[in-house]
Amino acid sequence: MIEGLSHITFIVRDLDRMTDILQGVFDAKQVYASGKRQFSLSPERFFVIGGLWIAIMEGEPLCERTYNHIAFKVPDDTLDLYRERIERLGLDVRPPRPRVEGEGRSLYFHDDDNHLFELHSGTLDERLASYSRLETMSK
Repeated sequence: MIEGLSHITFIVRDLDRMTDILQGVFDAKQVYASGKRQFSLSPERFFVIGGLWIAIMEGEPLCERTYNHIAFKVPDDTLDLYRERIERLGLDVRPPRPRVEGEGRSLYFHDDDNHLFELHSGTLDERLASYSRLETMSK
């Protein structure tokens, strides 16, 4: 039986740069760094973001950018603050995708290793209600 999400691992070419991104954008708390010890496949660091365990491991980055992404829930009125943090780190902010009214707003950006992150202000319930409203109106 699935109990929930255990952790998310990102493979990155530069652990220090990704540490700067995780701490600078997400206020991540580093809880472990392998240093010279290596218990896994490669040097790694662990962080906690909003109660989630995020691992980064040294390795070859993704070859290309895709829409595969991880989304973090944030209050709508903080999106401008996060945009400033992201831009300060020189990260690539993507244009927003078209949205339907009521599903929340998003801010998308890529890290240096082609991972796509989203900061989203909506919830699943809000999105489902928005889609349901649109389906009802189109009948």
